[in-house]
Amino acid sequence: MLLIDDFISILFPRICAACGNSLWKQEETLCISCEFHLPRTNFHLTSENPVSRMFWGRVPLESAAAYLYFNKGNKVQRLIHQLKYKGRKDIGICLGRQYGNHLKESPLFRSVQQIVPVPLHTKKLAQRGYNQSEQFAIGMGESLNIPVAPEALFRTKDTETQTKKSRFRRYQNVAAVFEVSDPGPMEMKHILLVDDVITTGATLESCIQVISPIRGVRISVATIAMAPA
Repeated sequence: MLLIDDFISILFPRICAACGNSLWKQEETLCISCEFHLPRTNFHLTSENPVSRMFWGRVPLESAAAYLYFNKGNKVQRLIHQLKYKGRKDIGICLGRQYGNHLKESPLFRSVQQIVPVPLHTKKLAQRGYNQSEQFAIGMGESLNIPVAPEALFRTKDTETQTKKSRFRRYQNVAAVFEVSDPGPMEMKHILLVDDVITTGATLESCIQVISPIRGVRISVATIAMAPA
């Protein structure tokens, strides 16, 4: 069996998704060095952080945080690119598990009862084969032992990518494009809305606007990364 495993590793080498170096047998997705040096924000430890401030005075929100800092050319950008465009669903699940373990430390997220990923339009979902935000949600759900509701929201139209749009154009692009599938399962619950990258908060704000009228709902936000606006 060991010889077979070694032969397979030669044909299909396991490499770190962040740095490209070979993984040891006990490592999964990320090498220990890259995992240790991820640019973590620790925003989940304080209610007044750059992500939560994006939503002040705009929509009702319990807490908000992002796991990592996203900057052009850094390893986080590489991870997000592979997650979204190279079929690496394992990256989302891996980062979700990690962040879920961190959120356990925070009283701000301790009462979360359901995780809702920001949905893709059916056309884009068919092209990509999966929703990257849902993979992140799955990993978080495993760590936090909280159910994930991937169909709680749906996107009514296929919008253009937000990349390179101004702040105003981002809001225009995603205005009124989300709807709630069934409000019943979210009533009287603390919902954790998750996405891959937050830049201006426009997409998440559009989702919050359709969730917040639900009876007794409370909403928090978590993303893989925060990018500069």
